[in-house]
Amino acid sequence: MLKHSIAAALLAALAASMPLRAEILEQVLVKVNGEIITKTEFEARQVAELRNRPELAKVTPASLELQKAIAEITPDLILTAVDELLLIQRGREAGFALGDQQFAQIVENIRKSNKLEEESRFVEALQQEGLTMADLRRNLERQMLVQQVQRTEIMDKISISDEEARAFYEQHRQEFTSPIEITLREILLEVPTTDRGVNVAQDDAVRANAEEIRKRLLAGEPFPRLAGDYSAAASKANGGLIGPINSDELAPQLRDLLASMNVDDITGVLRAQRGYQILKLESRTDAKVKTFEEARGDIGNKIGEQKLRGEREKYLDRLREQATITWRNDELKKAYETALARRLQQSGSKAQASTSN
Repeated sequence: MLKHSIAAALLAALAASMPLRAEILEQVLVKVNGEIITKTEFEARQVAELRNRPELAKVTPASLELQKAIAEITPDLILTAVDELLLIQRGREAGFALGDQQFAQIVENIRKSNKLEEESRFVEALQQEGLTMADLRRNLERQMLVQQVQRTEIMDKISISDEEARAFYEQHRQEFTSPIEITLREILLEVPTTDRGVNVAQDDAVRANAEEIRKRLLAGEPFPRLAGDYSAAASKANGGLIGPINSDELAPQLRDLLASMNVDDITGVLRAQRGYQILKLESRTDAKVKTFEEARGDIGNKIGEQKLRGEREKYLDRLREQATITWRNDELKKAYETALARRLQQSGSKAQASTSN
């Protein structure tokens, strides 16, 4: 998270990057069905988003990098702000509200999870975030209204037929396949290094030692014991044990080598970054495709998420068509229209892809 001084720099840059017409003394950016989004409120959204970018931790208000970041995030942020306000208004129309008891319980949970049971510490934490208790309640209620509307107006009306689920399963079998997992044991012998690099004689000596240890392993000496006696790897404390490891995470050359081995096989002496290494394939679990019944829950979640995105956009389109949106800042209006056009284009592309599948 950026420090407060950086947040101030961001605000200064935002003020310079988003000029308002002289007559907008109240700093209203847009009215949605008569309810306003202010410059201060929108800047808070921008700062919160920019704080998630560690590369901006040392920027100045005049930084071109910062100006570019602001320009990148603004279209989607203003579209999201208007969408949320439309959903909040719909929630109020439906009679949803955050009750006193519900708010008290949420605050209690926040205090416990952040170890802020003392009133003074909780108030101090709010102040550090620039919030009052009233601000917290307002924010929580807005979140609750959005969630309630999405659940009752969108999610509860989504259904998934068995035919849809089976078709999705056939088209996405790879998503329901557990990867190959392997467990190894290792012995690592380090080659000493100096400012001049590796001494050839020392390198040869370490390799010879590794070859001798491998002969002892092949003769039947326990791998865990020899790993404990000779290995320079941290795994020596556990008999050289490594894993289980997803085989896809291994370097291709090593993955291919292990794929040609049987369980309990021992590799030759391998050159490693720090020296020479010997590996034993301790165990391997083969890739397994879940049956349709085993994957049914995951299938429902995946299809549900896809449908939710599509139905949410359709629902917001209807709210937007019925709404009166009055812009008081031309630059933000252009940014909003850019983001909305991009969303509609993406939705069309996804629908076309879904139809082709």
